[in-house]
Amino acid sequence: MDSPSRSSVIIVGAGVSGISAAKVLAENGIEEFMILEASDRIGGRIRKESFGGVSVELGAGWIAGVGGEKSNPAWELANNSGLRTCFSDYSNARYNIYDTSGKIIPRKLANELYKKAVDSAKEKMDSAIRSLRSQESNNRGCGGGDVSRVTEPPLEDPLCTPRTPFEHAIDFLLHDFEMAEVEPISTFVDFGEREFLVADERGFEHLLYKMAEEFLFTSEGKILDSRLQLNKVVRELQHSRNGVTVTTEDGCVYEANYLILSVSIGVLQSDLISFRPSLPRWKTEAIQTCEVMVYTKIFLKFPHKFWPCGPGKEFFMYAHERRGYYTFWQHMENAFPGSNILVVTLTNGESKRVEAQSDEETLKEAMGVLRNMFGPNIPNATDILVPRWYYNRFQCGSYSNYPIISNNQLVHNIKAPVGRIFFTGEHTSEQFSGYVHGGYLAGIDSSKALLEEIRKERKTENQNHLLEPLLALTGSLTLTQADAVSSLHKCDIPTQLYLSGKLSIPEAIL
Repeated sequence: MDSPSRSSVIIVGAGVSGISAAKVLAENGIEEFMILEASDRIGGRIRKESFGGVSVELGAGWIAGVGGEKSNPAWELANNSGLRTCFSDYSNARYNIYDTSGKIIPRKLANELYKKAVDSAKEKMDSAIRSLRSQESNNRGCGGGDVSRVTEPPLEDPLCTPRTPFEHAIDFLLHDFEMAEVEPISTFVDFGEREFLVADERGFEHLLYKMAEEFLFTSEGKILDSRLQLNKVVRELQHSRNGVTVTTEDGCVYEANYLILSVSIGVLQSDLISFRPSLPRWKTEAIQTCEVMVYTKIFLKFPHKFWPCGPGKEFFMYAHERRGYYTFWQHMENAFPGSNILVVTLTNGESKRVEAQSDEETLKEAMGVLRNMFGPNIPNATDILVPRWYYNRFQCGSYSNYPIISNNQLVHNIKAPVGRIFFTGEHTSEQFSGYVHGGYLAGIDSSKALLEEIRKERKTENQNHLLEPLLALTGSLTLTQADAVSSLHKCDIPTQLYLSGKLSIPEAIL
């Protein structure tokens, strides 16, 4: 087998973080990079698929945080690319809650239950903050504490726990879709409270292809640049002070001076990639502490509409005794008129359960719920599409979810580099984790940090090049040049000699 070629940087993962990281490197003169993507496409958890005659988004589907004083970078990319979007308003969903007999909860009761849920969530938040402050105070007195203690959630108050099907539905709406109304999330505080659904036949992923066109060779919309390698599943990552060596599942070996690891937090928690040597304990503990959320959008195609449409009717809900059981529904008429498509969103436990069963079983369950809401005479769905993010070994979930109350050290440890390995992805974004713009900005930040490290390394190399003739000409030194190099790491020589007083290194040399 041929000797592996060496790049300046290897980027593992061609999602939004990996692509934005590569773009920054190219803009700063780092052309010798290699992007290794496990799947047959770029985009990661941004993925479209043709269904029912339109392009639907299996993963990221909304641009969240629009209309504020600051401009969301994902919104800017969408506008620059002419991406078609539709405004989404979840606030009316609480007034469209059906019970198992098809009756809609009265508007007054819906408001009362919603207010109760918001007050309960705020009380839990305040309680968690008080608990955190108490723990931090105790930790200071005891000389510190571990991450897991600080990030434990508060105990549930049985009086505040949802009990009725309607309360379950409201709780699901609030915590799975409208958490920003309880806790000020940076996305909505910084960029605005409006959200827009991507409704473009080119898909959300079109933004990534437009970015890639700026630094990768493309032709007729296809990336033909050899620096992007698809279907390359990274299984082993060896790292040392001299560089990194990557081995893929098909036996290929790649070497580089540095590596940017742009895989999901779920993959980091799995055993897909082995590290040689193993990652330090502080890093693995932080990775395992972060929760992985699963978010499943199930698409159903019908021969005709039987659900209400019009203003305030885009979203509707189903109240069931089991929280999250086919609770949150959306029709696609606003995005794609005449498509006759419904989408039901499941999360976490229900997502994992449904992913593990057949599509036929899922279709049967979904149709049972729809017939409870709209009657027994509605038509059968003609097609169903069930994404499986949790059981996809290249994703292992949908997005990261930090504890609502957590210390800054947790995020710092997940983001912090280990030697020549730099970590990026939406899970490394302290402000915007879980969002497309979080992944985009994380890629930029990681590349900038790497570029700074390269600058420092080049400065040290320049100092060493200056040192060599000085060592040869300086007879007063007790060490020969060979002895100096063999006894000290080359990066330490200037510092050691400077501190010994035997050599002065001009500060202006870069």
